[in-house]
Amino acid sequence: MHSEPSNTPITHDRSMLCTLIVEKSQNPPIPHFAKKGLRTYCAIAFSVFVGLWGPNTFAQSETLADRVIEHRLDNGLTLLMVERHQAPIVSINLTFRVGSVNEHVGITGVAHLYEHMAFKGSKTLGTSDYETERVLLDKLDQLDQEILRERKNATPDNEKLKTMQQQFTELETKANALAVQNEFGLLYDSHGAIGLNASTSSELTRYIVSLPANRLPMWAAVESDRMRNPVLREFYKEKGVVLEERRLRTDNSPSGRMFEAFTSTAFWAHPYHNPVIGWPTDIANLTVSETQAFFKDHYGPNNAVLAIVGDIHPPDVIALIEATFGPIPSQPPPPPLVTVEPPQNGERRVNVQYNAEPFVLIGFHKPGVGHPDDDVFDVIDSILSSGRTSRMHKQIVQKKQLAIRVGSFTGFPGNRFPNLFVISAVPRAPHTTAELEEAVYEELDKLKTDPIESRELEKVINNLDAYLVRSLQSNSGLASQLTYFEAIAGDWNYLIEIRDRMAKITQEDIQRAANKYLVKKNRVVATLIKKTKKGSAQ
Repeated sequence: MHSEPSNTPITHDRSMLCTLIVEKSQNPPIPHFAKKGLRTYCAIAFSVFVGLWGPNTFAQSETLADRVIEHRLDNGLTLLMVERHQAPIVSINLTFRVGSVNEHVGITGVAHLYEHMAFKGSKTLGTSDYETERVLLDKLDQLDQEILRERKNATPDNEKLKTMQQQFTELETKANALAVQNEFGLLYDSHGAIGLNASTSSELTRYIVSLPANRLPMWAAVESDRMRNPVLREFYKEKGVVLEERRLRTDNSPSGRMFEAFTSTAFWAHPYHNPVIGWPTDIANLTVSETQAFFKDHYGPNNAVLAIVGDIHPPDVIALIEATFGPIPSQPPPPPLVTVEPPQNGERRVNVQYNAEPFVLIGFHKPGVGHPDDDVFDVIDSILSSGRTSRMHKQIVQKKQLAIRVGSFTGFPGNRFPNLFVISAVPRAPHTTAELEEAVYEELDKLKTDPIESRELEKVINNLDAYLVRSLQSNSGLASQLTYFEAIAGDWNYLIEIRDRMAKITQEDIQRAANKYLVKKNRVVATLIKKTKKGSAQ
């Protein structure tokens, strides 16, 4: 049910708002970043937003298609808005069309590293003295490149390296002393924000937050400044943080090792091959210059989608975003990805030895988003593993008791390009992964030969539809879905079309797709083999 717009007034005058953002408060945790650039953004944002604030003139219609307001800035930024006045809150999702697929060997992990660096602030946020800091950061970058060149020499001069490393440490200490720790996060906390986070995947980098509606001008001032004036401060320290993250999540994790081996076995040519977190040597050798160049290529406004959902008045928001993000110049389109994974013509298998309980991953190559069979795999996924009444759970876990758990998922490691449908399973002792594999293949064969009953198909499609609807109920969920489909499929309306396409899927579609894709020559299998105490595999 539609509720009336919030009557909560925006009470801040311009000086008060700018004081909150730009000047140091005597009462922590509001941080200090008294800089001209952000002060100017703040003043513009506030005057535009408040000047246009008024009664809601956008009638809420019954369909999502009618409720989404789309606006494209001259610099290419796509803005999507939905009014929801149930509470004086807005959820914001800023998504860039960039991830590990945009990397090449030598700079893998750079997108994920930049996501970390983005929280270090800008020329105006996160520093106590940017002009002094800038000189130190430039010297660090130059010295780092000299060190890397010397290390690559056939006969590196160790004494020279030692001296340069000492100089580097001294410069880094001075630069880090000028950084204001977590000023970005503290600022948002002080303004009542929740859910501040970011993520990097194979295809997207996303920045999310929810905050009081009258703090939207603050968000616009800060985020437009961060997009326009990023600073890679504490760069070398953060590389160490990422390397430690990789050690914990991949190198010292059985599932991490498994998925990395599985993915690199499945994709030989396509950059899905590379892990999002990056290869260790690439992370260690990334330079500031390479990271800055990557930012320039991929983080322009023309490569971004912004969704704002909640207690808003769209004309006000458009004016606010035009005033803050509009002056940011567009960049040349990022270089297109031209590499296509060749068809697989035989089963691929890889074993991973680790001191952990065995499990197995089984993957099949399938089309990406936009292909009709991509939707069919959503249905196949649900038939096989959605809940305790799903086929694999009833047959393999409950009836045969071969597995502790078994499940499936589609769209791995991404959706934009041809990807994998994956089944994962953990055997129940004393049963083996080989036994478990055979049981899985039996269930897949049933999809190929036995038509699914209309009642089961109807139930699955209804459940998928209900799940989609539930994902749109929260402001953050809707903002996430809008930006995702706009970025991945090229049009947020794809979200609406899914329901219609899903309802048209037939038992013949399922059989056809199963016979076409769920076959041995198209299969990739990774098995974790537990090591014995002597180091051999069981």
